[in-house]
Amino acid sequence: MAGRNNEDKRRLGYHQNVHGIGLCLALSACWLLLSGYFGILLLSLGAASVAFCVWIAMRMDLIDHEGVPLHITWTGLRYLPWLFWEIIKANIDVAKLVIHPALPIAPSLFDAPVSQKTDLGQVLYANSITLTPGTVSVDLNPGFIRVHALHDGAAAGVLEGEMDRRVTAVEGRH
Repeated sequence: MAGRNNEDKRRLGYHQNVHGIGLCLALSACWLLLSGYFGILLLSLGAASVAFCVWIAMRMDLIDHEGVPLHITWTGLRYLPWLFWEIIKANIDVAKLVIHPALPIAPSLFDAPVSQKTDLGQVLYANSITLTPGTVSVDLNPGFIRVHALHDGAAAGVLEGEMDRRVTAVEGRH
């Protein structure tokens, strides 16, 4: 029994280290992309900042499967172009509504079913809905998201379920 506990602790430590390295790489990439500076002093300060943030995350016990979701990296990268395209289409749709002289909006509040099993998947779905112009996630409950839509077409787009299916695919099996 003691051997099994040691094995579980070792496996947990391994996963925490892998997720810690993933967090370190992600923070480093963000820092480099956002700063754009490559001087020795600034790179050193950036590395120190990243190390400090990872240390804080480890001390707060935030480095886990959902805190640093490495498992969705590749499926998430495939999901992003589709989401960006949906955002562009929704922007054009909302712009047409706003420019139209009659302003044909018909706001509605409805519940959209959620097929994601994890909190991470549900939050990703709710944020995707909010990022798409014309819809806002108002409340997240077990089994459904309350959504405000600017017009019937936006509501129909959410209820169609394409985004829900794609986010569930990103979430993977759990």
